[in-house]
Amino acid sequence: MGKPAVSRDAFRGLFAFYAAKAHHEHKTEGEHCLLRLFGSAEDIPDSLLLLWSDRAELLGSETVGCILEPRARQITEGNARYDHASDFLHTLLRDLGRKVQ
Repeated sequence: MGKPAVSRDAFRGLFAFYAAKAHHEHKTEGEHCLLRLFGSAEDIPDSLLLLWSDRAELLGSETVGCILEPRARQITEGNARYDHASDFLHTLLRDLGRKVQ
């Protein structure tokens, strides 16, 4: 039996972590956007969380971190905006998919 999908709360924790970082760096706009993504993460479809888990397991944490960190930094800096956490996750999955191929 395969590994279960990452929990929704664990994924939400990513947004909370980067929001706290943005707050510390006085990046108000980025913090606001990340907190909005934190709230919308409750509605990420289970299928996306499962796909995220599969790709993250396949590629490993170091590769995932190298893809995730710059995307989160773009939000913190105000250079990227996402309307919903699933939009952000779709972008990450696309980037991870490129690494898989």
